[in-house]
Amino acid sequence: MCESNAFLVRGDEEELVLEEVTFMEPVEGGYRLRNLFGEETVVTGRLQEVNLIKHKIVFRDE
Repeated sequence: MCESNAFLVRGDEEELVLEEVTFMEPVEGGYRLRNLFGEETVVTGRLQEVNLIKHKIVFRDE
């Protein structure tokens, strides 16, 4: 499968925001994420990295 886990970096800490992300779209002030189970969240901050090999999406809190 091609799902990824989304993380938010605040300072030196990396916090898991949502597992099994299958959908991401930009919205005002951040990004809307939805996972395999239909759970949704909006992450504020900037997109720092998308690593498809490691199945990892990283946002940085600004």
